[in-house]
Amino acid sequence: MFQAVLNPGALGKASPFCDSYLKAYRLALLSRILDEKFASLYRAGKIHGGVFMGRGQEVLSVSLGMALRPGDVFAPLIRDAAGRLAFGEPLLDAVRTYLGSPQGPMRARDGNVHRGRPLEGLFPMISHLGAMISVVNGALLARRLKGVSGTVGATCIGEGGTSTGSFHEAVNQAAVEKLPLVLVVANNQYAYSTPNSRQFACRSLLDRAHGYGVEGCAVDGTDLEACLKGVGEAVENARAGRGPQLVVARLLRLCGHGEHDDAGYVDAKLKQSPLGRDCLKVAEELMQSRNWAGPEALAAWRSEAVQKIEQAVAQVQREPGPDPFKEVWSALSCRALSEGVEES
Repeated sequence: MFQAVLNPGALGKASPFCDSYLKAYRLALLSRILDEKFASLYRAGKIHGGVFMGRGQEVLSVSLGMALRPGDVFAPLIRDAAGRLAFGEPLLDAVRTYLGSPQGPMRARDGNVHRGRPLEGLFPMISHLGAMISVVNGALLARRLKGVSGTVGATCIGEGGTSTGSFHEAVNQAAVEKLPLVLVVANNQYAYSTPNSRQFACRSLLDRAHGYGVEGCAVDGTDLEACLKGVGEAVENARAGRGPQLVVARLLRLCGHGEHDDAGYVDAKLKQSPLGRDCLKVAEELMQSRNWAGPEALAAWRSEAVQKIEQAVAQVQREPGPDPFKEVWSALSCRALSEGVEES
């Protein structure tokens, strides 16, 4: 795993869980502010393509990234900026990819969320509609054939994606092979604009776990403590040889499907329900109630995150753009363009 982005600092020495909670919150906050910066650049015409924010899903995503360790495989999706940062993705990787810098991991060949560092276990996304589950399965099977043990593979999906053939085929494969797969489902109530009532008829998406013979658990996706514990336990179970684990988190996407979408279809009653809570505000209230962090610390962390992001954006905006006449038109897996090797 590459270098972590944040250090939790000197606060929160009451317990290891307190330390983890503070670190998770700061990473989730960083991802929220990073998403907001990308949205601002998109509206200013500085970003071409799509911007997909994880607003409302940050604490679920960060919990998965933090539960993984070096040697694991992680295939994040469109709303997983927090999980990427927790897994160790450099802030510059995200900024360079969105702004089209050839110094980014995708060498300016792809935008937004299709970025990664496969050699370090961070897989670039193909699609958020179930395609990454089988990719992670393949990596886990390859490790088994090589005699590598003790590692976990993880990916995420929205509840809409659980209705695709890719999801069902890959979960069945993982179950039959008893792979150490952790699949986190963010049930954010809408598959783009289609509500749950028009997506599935089962009582709970956990029924799908039982149908394939895999273990599953449900968590409150707005509660950082619940996510850290639930997702962390699922990762531990998979690592201990208990086969695939399905985690279903209930929450509400607090933004449109992308910055092109105003989310006018979202039921106002859902926004006022517990599902509509802002997960970062919930975390802030808990930290203050337990005397883990006060208003001054929260303000300082936000200021630090803003400064880091502004510095990264300013640096990338000074970098030269891609030159098609000097581009080496070959696969990124070749030596000249592979991870950690500068183009000659």
